[in-house]
Amino acid sequence: MEPIQVFFLFSAALVVISALLVVTRTNLVHAALFLILTLFGVAIIFVLLEAFYWAVIQVVVYIGAIAIMIIMAIMVTRDVTGAQGKPFNKNLVFAGLMAVLVVATLVWALSAWPAFGAQAQQNIDSDAMVGELGVQFFSAQGYVIPTIVASILLVAALIAAIKIAFPIQQEEE
Repeated sequence: MEPIQVFFLFSAALVVISALLVVTRTNLVHAALFLILTLFGVAIIFVLLEAFYWAVIQVVVYIGAIAIMIIMAIMVTRDVTGAQGKPFNKNLVFAGLMAVLVVATLVWALSAWPAFGAQAQQNIDSDAMVGELGVQFFSAQGYVIPTIVASILLVAALIAAIKIAFPIQQEEE
């Protein structure tokens, strides 16, 4: 086994284990930190796939913006420890079986697709591809409206979290 395969398997295990820890932690701060670790593992996989642009986007947008926004929203809430609740739901076994069933169905359905086992092309001009992606995101004929709407929604979510966490108190007379 080549060293890059070992590193890929390590990164994949990191992503899977930290993703499981995200959904099983009762402390929201710990869950957010494991989310950052999961997103960093995905960025490592992008680097191994030589998709450097997507690795940078993963780090800057997801880790640098969204995960930090989640942590800020958690910090302004009152109860982040989750000490009152039970650590596991009574439907944990059923949810796990359903997850395995969904993954098995997806693998079965996608394996019948002809492009499922296709190999990536080796001679792609990545600079031109990144340039075209930038044009598509920010040109009037492309995806400028969805990009702006997504940014406005993220800001609105942050403002709403702060508003919910700190309600306006009546001044005492």
